[in-house]
Amino acid sequence: MKGLLKIAAVALAITPWIAHSGGNPEHVKFPEGYADTFTLYSTANRANQTQVAKLYANDAAIASYKTEQKAASGSVVVMEIYATKTGEDGKPVKGSDGLFEIDSLAGVAVMENRADWDEVFSADDRTGNWGFALYNPDGSEKSNELNCVQCHTPLAAQDYLFTFQRLVDFVKND
Repeated sequence: MKGLLKIAAVALAITPWIAHSGGNPEHVKFPEGYADTFTLYSTANRANQTQVAKLYANDAAIASYKTEQKAASGSVVVMEIYATKTGEDGKPVKGSDGLFEIDSLAGVAVMENRADWDEVFSADDRTGNWGFALYNPDGSEKSNELNCVQCHTPLAAQDYLFTFQRLVDFVKND
């Protein structure tokens, strides 16, 4: 009986970590209409070499990177994640531009920067002022086994963004 209680206690203790390790849609909302109102700043093969990403930033992010090397509160960055067409060998097919050919939209990752997150959105579930969430293409919550915070935390010098340099270069050339 004591063994079962210990197991239950451990499961309850780690449940919030598991539930939000890949993002927190309770706090980071899906930005309806982002494709029409945000700026597309890059399209690239993802580092995992099996997907394509289209990257968008809202006006607050664009404006803040024009003047600083850090996003202002209110900045939102969206990454559309696309599954790719595969060849007979099972590998993604590259187009003439070097990008993988897109098959379908698989998910939408959202990063939101806010200086006023309240205490119910624990700093342990964020990276600096950036919060994360992952959505299905229709805007519904998507389960995620990856830990956004863990992967983004080492990127402090890049304002916690994997695409920091792409965004800064886009803004400078805009």
